[in-house]
Parts: sequence; structure tokens; C-alpha cells
Amino acid sequence: MRDFQFHRPSTVADALRILRQASQGKLLGGGQSFLPVLKLDMAEPSDLISVSGIPELRGIRSDGQQVTIGAATSHAEVARSAEVRAKIAGLARLADGIGDPQVRNRGTIGGSLAHADPAADYPAAILGLSATVKTDRRSIAADSFFTGLFETALEPDEIITSVSFTVPQRSAYAKFASHASRYAVVGVMVAQYAGGVRVGITGAGPSAFRWKQAEDALSIRFSADAITAGMTYPSDDLTSTPEASAEYRAHLIPVMTRRAVQAALAG
Repeated sequence: MRDFQFHRPSTVADALRILRQASQGKLLGGGQSFLPVLKLDMAEPSDLISVSGIPELRGIRSDGQQVTIGAATSHAEVARSAEVRAKIAGLARLADGIGDPQVRNRGTIGGSLAHADPAADYPAAILGLSATVKTDRRSIAADSFFTGLFETALEPDEIITSVSFTVPQRSAYAKFASHASRYAVVGVMVAQYAGGVRVGITGAGPSAFRWKQAEDALSIRFSADAITAGMTYPSDDLTSTPEASAEYRAHLIPVMTRRAVQAALAG
């Protein structure tokens, strides 16, 4: 690990100023994704800018049909939030299943989304729950946020400030987790809205995506049986690893989608 300057700004404006002045500045949330990268010498920042202590980036608020979560809010805070549990129970349960207690207490929603790990849980949530990622300068719809493997629509000097989720009629997340890491081999967020159903998939490919075939079927009939035995996802563009082949992930997608629907119906 090479030397770097560490900064702990108290405002988003200060964080932006430091980031723009640094030759190779990197933002740090809870550190659960980026610190392992540093230890492996896969990143060489000139400056590390911690945003976890910025008050305006923390907290959860509810406004009608929107639940907004500050970027520096930890997974544990999302999991135990009474507002999230009452309005988007599937999101609270998702947050409660991330990693282990240390990861949940240190990791942040903004850090997870900016890192864009293809096996992280929150990517399925923002796609399934029709979320909007808000930054210091704009709003990015979930469908436009992920652009590739560990890649997002964020500019190099852009900071996520919050994420707003649209409250569904019902929702649930089902994950087939890696035994070693608790990351998603395949994770599925299903959310039912008056205008239709959204299905967000994580873990299966280079980045999170929506399964339109399942959305169409579930919008007609919201039942696990709507995901029929003949409904499959093609394995061509899915990830293949020693832990799970692309074909196995393709098999898991409808299985976990059915489980998510069953969980949503069970409440």
C-alpha cells in the first residue's frame, strides 16, 4: 500500500474541493469495498477522502411514496429503520442480509453503489424499486446508473448524496449467497406497483439488470406460478466462475425470482 493523504471533510462542498484538487483522489464511505482493494495494491490514490462523517449524507426520511436514504447511511441503519421496514420491507431485509455484522455496521449504501460490485445486493434493489441516485449535481435513474463491470454513470468528481426509492405495494429480495463471502451468486428483488412489476437481478452478470420477461408475466398475475418451468434466462452473457457456471446462474434466476414473489406475498 502506497502513501496517501487522508482527509475527513465535514461538508459535501469541502469533499468536492479536495477531490478536484487531488491528482488521484478517491472517496471513502465505510471502507468495506475499497480498503481490500487498497490492501491488494489494486488502487494507488494520492488522497483518500472519507465522507462517512458528513452529516448531510446521513439519515433516512420518508415523504409520501418516496423513501430517501443518505449515501453515508450504513446497511445496519437501513435494516433497522422503522420507516424502511414499514414502507419497503424487502429493502430492510436485503440490508440485513449483507455480509456480516461488521460489514453492515461500517458499509454504506452510497459506497456500495459507487463501487458497483456485480455481486452486491443494493444494485438489485435500486433497479427493482425504481430508485433514483442523487448526486451533488443531478439525479440518475436506476436504469441508467450501471454501465458495465464495476462501472457506473458517475463522473470522476461526482459524489452520491442520497438514494430515493419508490414505495411499492409489496416487495421482497431473495438471494442465493456465496458460502464464503455472502455476496449474491444470484439475487433478485421483486417489487409490485400499480403500473406493473419490476424485477432487478444482481450477481448473475457483469452488472445488475432487469428481467423483462418475468416483469411482463408478473404484471399480469403476481404469483410464483407466473414464473413457469419453461421461462428461462439465456446464459450467453452471464458470469461463469469456479463457484457457479453461467448455466447454473441462468437456472437460479427463475428459482430465486419465484422465491422473491413468494416472500412478497407472505409479507
